[in-house]
Amino acid sequence: MSGTSNSNALTDIERVNVRRYCWYPVFGGGDAGFSSWRFFDHYGQLEFRLTNLTMSEISVVRSMLSTLVALETGPSGAANQIDTDKAAIWTRNKDEVKDRVDLYNQQRLELVQFLGVPPGPGRPTFSVRLTV
Repeated sequence: MSGTSNSNALTDIERVNVRRYCWYPVFGGGDAGFSSWRFFDHYGQLEFRLTNLTMSEISVVRSMLSTLVALETGPSGAANQIDTDKAAIWTRNKDEVKDRVDLYNQQRLELVQFLGVPPGPGRPTFSVRLTV
């Protein structure tokens, strides 16, 4: 699986993105010994699931990845209007960035739930409130 577009398996970049969107850290290129994070149950469970998805499940994961890629750019896209509070009758949503981040994270949780694994250790345990 070296980044090819084999429809029978997720590509390397798809696997990287699934890990990333599920709050799991990078996999790395080599074994780091038995102290490696890869030997913990949750990581192994995620890798097992990614390796053994059915064609239908791969299709769903790819659809979810497509949605997440689009949502990931939302908060930075909102920066284009961050300097405008009112223009004619338009008033920006002061919570736009937070709303976009919340939607993005909600979709990430959907992916975690679909895969049947817990969120990775990179998931914040607190709610970040952005003041814009």
